[in-house]
Amino acid sequence: MSTPESTTRSGAVVATLAFAGTTAAVMQTLVTPLIAELPQILNTTSGNAAWVITVTLLVAGVAVPIAGRLGDMLGKRTMLLACSVPLIAGSIICALSSSVVPMIVGRGMQGLGMGMVPLGIALLRDVVPAARLSSSIALVSASMGIGGGLGLPIAAAVAEYASWRVLFWGSAGLALIVAGLIYTFVPTTPAAAKGQRFDYPGALGLAVGLVSLLLAISKGADWGWTSATTLILFAVAVLSLLSWGFWETRTTDPLVDLRTTARPRVLVTNIASVFVGIGMYAQMLVFPQLLQFPSATGYGLGQSMLATGLWMAPAGLVMMVISPVGGKLIDSRGPKAVLSLGAIIIAAGYGLSLFLMGDAWGLMVSGIVISGGVALAYGSMPALIMGAVPISETAAANGFNTLMRSLGTTIGSAVIGVVLAQMTIDLGGFSLASEDGFRVALMLGAGVSLLAAVLAALIPAAQPVATPALPVETAEEPATQAAH
Repeated sequence: MSTPESTTRSGAVVATLAFAGTTAAVMQTLVTPLIAELPQILNTTSGNAAWVITVTLLVAGVAVPIAGRLGDMLGKRTMLLACSVPLIAGSIICALSSSVVPMIVGRGMQGLGMGMVPLGIALLRDVVPAARLSSSIALVSASMGIGGGLGLPIAAAVAEYASWRVLFWGSAGLALIVAGLIYTFVPTTPAAAKGQRFDYPGALGLAVGLVSLLLAISKGADWGWTSATTLILFAVAVLSLLSWGFWETRTTDPLVDLRTTARPRVLVTNIASVFVGIGMYAQMLVFPQLLQFPSATGYGLGQSMLATGLWMAPAGLVMMVISPVGGKLIDSRGPKAVLSLGAIIIAAGYGLSLFLMGDAWGLMVSGIVISGGVALAYGSMPALIMGAVPISETAAANGFNTLMRSLGTTIGSAVIGVVLAQMTIDLGGFSLASEDGFRVALMLGAGVSLLAAVLAALIPAAQPVATPALPVETAEEPATQAAH
């Protein structure tokens, strides 16, 4: 039984880790209001300016699984503090930048901080009492979506009423606060994989494969899907990831234990995570455009960037409210059922948006429904993963799951980008995505979410692992023992 003192202490830890995850996620949407102005701000071309966004995605994709493994080896608190350093330094570099190269460097450093999310989720297993574990995991896991939802309106307001540099000085301040909170409230926990060696060849192979894959997916539409550059990157990605997988199954202390990852419960959860990632990101691409497109199109709502952010902000707030509810559902119904429910709710939100897309209030309501489903789905996935892996692989396994979600958002961005680029209308000499294009994108969001629900239903029952599993993961029973 937990004491009031331990409950208060664990509450401070959960609040700190949720704030850290939200701050790291805000970094991804920070420059969204500046996209159109970046070429002028940095005195460069639109193509070069696009790297300010792409580089954060690439670096985060590589950093997340590596940070998770180092967290298992060196301690999660140590790595959380380490992740805060590039967030602070990168923000300061961006704030001082006047050209594209230092801005890209700073944004890349901000991408390193995304490792905070899986580290924070894994640390909860060590410090939070079983009675509060599910709701705590759900909140910290959903912080990725919360940060994205709240970051846009805040960034839009700052960009509209102050210098763009204030955005980065503000993010530096937030990251500094995060570091102070982690140092003050987050305890040192045993490093479950202490003494194991770091897999440098595995890290290099994964980095080459992921960068090639993410770069081909994110830039393929610009370069051409059949261009030599895109095809070479896909080929390098396939060869690198196959070689990496061969190495990981034969080395003693792998970066990611693929034998564990190949367990049906973990494998199906990770595949479902990709589709949930697509489902989450589709509305983040479609809704802002529908809100901002000129009303002369007949379907655009003519809102400003700031107004658009405010219409979408309630969805982020709903995620904060729904996450603890999702934790209670996980305890009572199991994470598998909650993942299915979340995916179905996401699909329902997209179905609703097909009927309400002609009104800002309708889009806001649809976004709230979708975000509620995302909160449930995001909260259940770490519970499924941690309940099926040894405690020595907790952070690494969560890092890999976070990578799968990010891969989903990247694929979703590319696919929907192609749809909207192909289905266009001409307005005053400008090519704009058509209403039919937006409807197809929304139907894709609904379709992949339903597919995620089907996959979640196929997740097999938990099997015993070599070391104690997360108490709340079993679909058949609520937690009955204290977390490690």
